[in-house]
Amino acid sequence: MSYPKRWKSYAEQLDQLIEHGMQISDRSLALDYLERIGYYRLSGYWFAFRERSGQLILLNEQGRKPKKLKVETLPLESFKPGTTFQHAVDLYVFDKQLRLLTLDALERIEVALRVDIAHTLGRRDPFAYLNPTLFHHNFASKLDRDSGLSRHHEWLSKHAQLISRSKEDFVRHNKSKYGLPLAIWVACEVWDFGTLSTLFNGMLEADQDSIARQYGLSNGRIFATWLRSLNYLRNVCAHHSRLWNRNIVDQPLLPPATEIPWVAAFEANEHARARCFMLLRLTCHLLRAINPKSSWPARMQAHLLAFPALKTQGIDLNSLGAPSDWEAQW
Repeated sequence: MSYPKRWKSYAEQLDQLIEHGMQISDRSLALDYLERIGYYRLSGYWFAFRERSGQLILLNEQGRKPKKLKVETLPLESFKPGTTFQHAVDLYVFDKQLRLLTLDALERIEVALRVDIAHTLGRRDPFAYLNPTLFHHNFASKLDRDSGLSRHHEWLSKHAQLISRSKEDFVRHNKSKYGLPLAIWVACEVWDFGTLSTLFNGMLEADQDSIARQYGLSNGRIFATWLRSLNYLRNVCAHHSRLWNRNIVDQPLLPPATEIPWVAAFEANEHARARCFMLLRLTCHLLRAINPKSSWPARMQAHLLAFPALKTQGIDLNSLGAPSDWEAQW
């Protein structure tokens, strides 16, 4: 199939935006942004400023109108009146700092979880991650129909890759002095967030609950979904993808509001559960358990309050899923 779009120079890209109604106050500056950031990346931020018109009725799989119609407006090429190039740049800059702040917190959470998991399992066996009896059946024994491997086997393969690729001095030292396998309190230092999350998900319920209680949750299975969602969040941030107004596909389960009161604002709000603010609030919750004196909650709050002034364009913190009273609950 032939690709219909031709290559455009930066000047042509800018002219196209002007043709669609975007206001450019400084052409040379706008061209500079296009050259350094790129049209395609910035388009994710000016998409929200596009006009929408008409209605699209989504059909069911058989092509018939479903009993309950889902109606959506269609985005047009033209921009809303008053849209400027700087609006998109302001959102891009806000989102960049949002990702950096989020990664700062996730690093601390990841390090703390390494200790939690290694300490809990290491008490049972210095090489606990190799012992399938220390994990639940679905993780340790249930075989995938396609690969013929258990999730534990797959996890061990990923673990082995991380060990073999590591250039860390402590890995070389332990290999030369004690050989393989590495004790869990050594091995855990090369695990990434996804490896941690997957192993926690495979732990016995009693061990999961023991760790979850350190963070104010009684149910370790709910905590496992928190870690999976935070791994998704980390990947978005680490790959420099757009976080602002992103649809969160891997949403965590929520404990009862009687256990953690701040979740009440998200229980019946589908939009809020599908945006990043809930994960930021979850991150704040964990960080306060890890380090109650951390300045991160205040720094993130200040950044959220500095959201670009775009209410005239219908864009505010609700685009991140923040409840109207989010400051009081933060």
